[in-house]
Amino acid sequence: MSKSWFIIGLLLLSCCVVAAQKEAPPIRNIVLVHGAWADGSGWKGVHDILVKDGYKVSIVQEPETSFKEDVAATKRILALQDGPCILVAHSYGGAVITEAGTDPLVVGLVYIAAHMPDAGEKEADLGKRFPSDLSKSGAIKKTADGFTYLDPVQFHEYFAADLSAEQAAFMARSQVFNAADNFKAVITTAAWRSKPSWMLVATRDRTINPDLEPVTLFTSQGRRRLRLLSKKLQRTLNRRSRLQTEREVRRLLLIAGAVCVFTRSTTKKRLK
Repeated sequence: MSKSWFIIGLLLLSCCVVAAQKEAPPIRNIVLVHGAWADGSGWKGVHDILVKDGYKVSIVQEPETSFKEDVAATKRILALQDGPCILVAHSYGGAVITEAGTDPLVVGLVYIAAHMPDAGEKEADLGKRFPSDLSKSGAIKKTADGFTYLDPVQFHEYFAADLSAEQAAFMARSQVFNAADNFKAVITTAAWRSKPSWMLVATRDRTINPDLEPVTLFTSQGRRRLRLLSKKLQRTLNRRSRLQTEREVRRLLLIAGAVCVFTRSTTKKRLK
């Protein structure tokens, strides 16, 4: 029954989008933002699917040296877009797009197992309220100059559970060290409060406590959630095959883009 309602919903949404596209062009730009201790290559699986679908996909490479510089790196890529875009993030990247998503080119935000802080909040404080398996494990280490990294021995268990041991070992040795203060950055303006936003929750996530995401999810109207049973969502994005995770992310992005087209069209009508 639920499947039937989902199909009916998509058909109705498609009808709305067809009508809306007479007023507003489709959104073809998608910008992907990675999380801490990783880099943009983690999005390759999703990137390949979306490009095959005809989307223009850009991937931000945050330096992870400071929250301000990560936001600047995201805005730098946004400035290169030739039209409206959907801004997408995983994990720590959620805080980055919350701050950078106020850019006028961003018409919607999608959070993939990501932090979704509000204005005045810090990712670190939210993590203390809802500690994750990773934060309690002791796997997060710190260098003398204030950068964090994950213990290579525990990397596979807490950060790359869906990958092979060989893949996880390579990622552990090539991980990007993340400035510890990044998690203490205070959000000034939460973009999701003024723009359509969606969230996909990984209910078996060991890096972010899954209980944290529904709390932030239901603090404002207009946000949507899909649940996905996965040990660690973003890590499955590295697999070469089209896994369920990548298909779920694609579906969520397609829905987000379609709704944003319809929203832009109806907004224009109201302004006339």
